Amino acid sequence: MNREQKRKMGRQGQVGEGSSRRAAAADIAQGRGPRTSPAQFFEQVREEMRQVGWPTRDQTVNYTTIVAGVLVFMTALIFGLSYAFSKFVEFLFQK
Repeated sequence: MNREQKRKMGRQGQVGEGSSRRAAAADIAQGRGPRTSPAQFFEQVREEMRQVGWPTRDQTVNYTTIVAGVLVFMTALIFGLSYAFSKFVEFLFQK
């Protein structure tokens, strides 16, 4: 539930301010929250990772090439501008 929905429900009297936080705190205080074992946690993580849309090898190579190219270009651009400005400042302060 997003912030806007919570505010709307609060205006309608269905939910009080911060009630979800209070409910969660009450669940923890009363021990109602189910705890998972580390093995079950990692099993769930593995299931979720299977559902992720991973890029193909070609996409990964393509993205890596683009990033490397932009990196080289930006490095050269910054170096060139730095060199040009330093020469300009040297020119200004000659004699």
